[in-house]
Parts: sequence; C-alpha cells; structure tokens
Amino acid sequence: MSQVLDDLVDLLTLEPIEENLFRGRSQDLGFRQLFGGQVIGQSLSAASQTVEEARHVHSMHGYFLRPGDSALPVVYQVDRVRDGGSFSTRRVTAIQKGNPIFTCSASFQYDEKGFEHQAQMPVVVGPENLPSELELAQQRAHLIPEQMREKLLCPKPIEFRPVTAIDPYNPQPSEPIKYVWFRADGALADTPALHKYLLAYASDFGLLTTSMQPHGKSVWHQDMQVASLDHALWFHADLRADDWLLYAMDSPWAGNSRGFTRGSVFNRAGQLVASVTQEGLIRHRKDWA
Repeated sequence: MSQVLDDLVDLLTLEPIEENLFRGRSQDLGFRQLFGGQVIGQSLSAASQTVEEARHVHSMHGYFLRPGDSALPVVYQVDRVRDGGSFSTRRVTAIQKGNPIFTCSASFQYDEKGFEHQAQMPVVVGPENLPSELELAQQRAHLIPEQMREKLLCPKPIEFRPVTAIDPYNPQPSEPIKYVWFRADGALADTPALHKYLLAYASDFGLLTTSMQPHGKSVWHQDMQVASLDHALWFHADLRADDWLLYAMDSPWAGNSRGFTRGSVFNRAGQLVASVTQEGLIRHRKDWA
C-alpha cells in the first residue's frame, strides 16, 4: 500500500470519542472547501461502526449543508434510528465549529436471496493503455493555477483513468456523458466495509462536472460557482476498490443553476456494484469573472 493510500485508509477509519460520537481528521485537496467525498466516506464509516458486522450498508442519502473547512477535524454524531428484523437505519450529522455541515441517513441489511437483474455495462476501452488523470495533469502543469499546482501534481491514493477525453482548461460543449476507470493505488485489506468507504469517497469525483459538459464549462473557470448539494449512493454487491471499477456518468437535466447527474459503477466482470445520484450548484457568476 502506498503512503498516500495508507493515509486515506486512516482518514476513513475515525476515532471513537464517546458512544455514537466519532472524530475524523480532514485533508486539503486544494478546493475552495472541504472535499465532499471525505465527509461522505467518513459518515458511512461512522454509521457502520454502530451496526452489527453481519448487516451491510446498501444505501445512503445525504445533504451538504455548509462548506467544510479542510483545516479542521470533523465530528460525526450517529443516531441509531432503528434496528429491525432485517434492516438497521442510522442518521449521521457531520459537525464543524458547532454547526452541521453534512447530514445523511444510511440503511443496512443482512444478505438475502431474491430476484436479480441489472443494467448492462457500457462497452468502452479498458484501463490498461489509458493515461491517468495525474499524467494528464502533468502534461498541462503550466495551465494549473500556481496555488493549486502542488496539490494536483502530488501522488494520489486513488488512480483515475478517463475514457472520455475532456480538456478541463479549455472545455468544448459535449454530450453530458463521462466514463472513468478508477481503483485504489495499492492492495487493501479484505474488509468489505473498507472497500465501500473508499467507493463512497471516490464517488464524488467527476460526477457534478458531467452536468457542465454541454455548456463548455469546468470548475477551472473563475466565473463558475460549483458545489455539491446532495448525494445518494446505493451498494448492490460487495466490491474491490483496489481492482479497476468503471464509473459511467450521465446528466439528464440541468436548470435553475443546478445540475443533476447519475452514475453507475461496474467491476471488470461487468457486474453493477453501485449506483450514485447527485445534484449540485453550477451557478454562472458573471460578477466573479
């Protein structure tokens, strides 16, 4: 395991500080505010630590309430809403400076036999011969704002290899569809919950920007105010976050300064292991230009 991946696993592990209370440190990825994937992954970690091991998370639904501060830790308060015969429900509130910055509900279930069907995996080129996002960023290092350059060019715990070629510094209008391969940059322990935390963390990368593609805009444009508003994630099967996963994203709608995006996550065998939806702010701020 690389040092940066080891740091990410530690980030998602959390420190129990009281019954139903956990603390997680924060990471600075160079964004305007705390990366949303961090609080999604840490919230799922906090909720999972209050549920018996035999029940596995199958869904979580959350809202971003305030921008987080990457210089401060985050406290997670877990409400044990219900433990039924088959399902457990947890409500999690992420807190900084005494205020909630994110809240979510998560549902857990025992494994159970039932009817099965799934959408087919898109036919795309495999990850083996594709450049990583880090390699692409290194090729365009001179275009990255100086204050962000070090953050974007340092080693990453999760490797992303885009199938869809998009230049974030000079985007051209294109259909709102994106395909990206990703995996943890190193071998992980055989702990199913950990692989789900990592998927939850990674699921916030690249999703909202898909809704900006038809408009030729990216997060690098100074006249764009971009932020996640909500995030929902469904787990359909156990998965390996240290093996290649395909993230297939599309945006069926944007309006009222919001963009809506869907994502499907497939493993290399074509099994649909997770589904994601997100709505976010994509506000064109002419006064920022």
